[in-house]
Amino acid sequence: MINLFSERRRPGLVVVVTGASSGIGEATALRAAHEGHHVVLVARHEDTLAAVADECRTAGAASAEVVTADVAVDDDVAAMVERVLEVHGRIDAVLHCAGVVSYGRTEDTSADDFAQVVGTNLLGTASVARHVVPVLRRQKRGDLVIVGSLLGHIAVPEMTPYVVSKWGVRALARQLQVENIDLRDVRISHVSPGSVDTPIYDSALDDAGGVNTPPPPTISPERVARVVLGQVGSRRPGAVRDVQTALTNYGVLAVFRGAPWAYDRLVGPVFEIASRRTGSRDE
Repeated sequence: MINLFSERRRPGLVVVVTGASSGIGEATALRAAHEGHHVVLVARHEDTLAAVADECRTAGAASAEVVTADVAVDDDVAAMVERVLEVHGRIDAVLHCAGVVSYGRTEDTSADDFAQVVGTNLLGTASVARHVVPVLRRQKRGDLVIVGSLLGHIAVPEMTPYVVSKWGVRALARQLQVENIDLRDVRISHVSPGSVDTPIYDSALDDAGGVNTPPPPTISPERVARVVLGQVGSRRPGAVRDVQTALTNYGVLAVFRGAPWAYDRLVGPVFEIASRRTGSRDE
């Protein structure tokens, strides 16, 4: 659901995008560039980020800078924030899009895979908040937009680490909203995409041996990017800033909450047909 209540954003904001090398992060960075902002692209691989930076400059970014960092490493996040402040002197918005997916039943998921997913998705988000929120509070203005997932509201089989991490991310976002309610212009938003057609499925950690695809109906990363960037500067007094990206999300949530007995029996077979076992990893 696209936020229609955003104030008009003036070009030239300093916008930091994590996970900017592909998928939702890349699309979000390009949309910020199209609006004429200074974009800071954050991910682990410099060569991929450099290519996205070139696209951002072509799209109209006021500037585009690459900062390599792993959000799961707290020192990397601290250094990234320090670098942005050195170059720009402020941070207007951080759009946190980084994440990793895993597949496999709980008992089949390796300890390393479980730790990597929770470490990147949940603890990485906590690290970003820990270093970004003090900057926003000193400025008394700015946005932290956290990209969660519909799976942070529901349960699906064979994705336990991801689901657990995204439920935690949603709780973290809510905590941050409560803790920063005293500063009107420090805004914490949580965006919950449903099924998005991105490369995250190609790089998923998989202890179940399947080939993974996003379950239909899917939306594009560009559509999610519109919602994510739409939270920047939003003025919705008293609103809980937890935004879904598609009307279909509300239908799934209604069944999960209103008819859990039916949901629990249907989700496994539907999920298996829609997004799993489309082939073997050895093929």
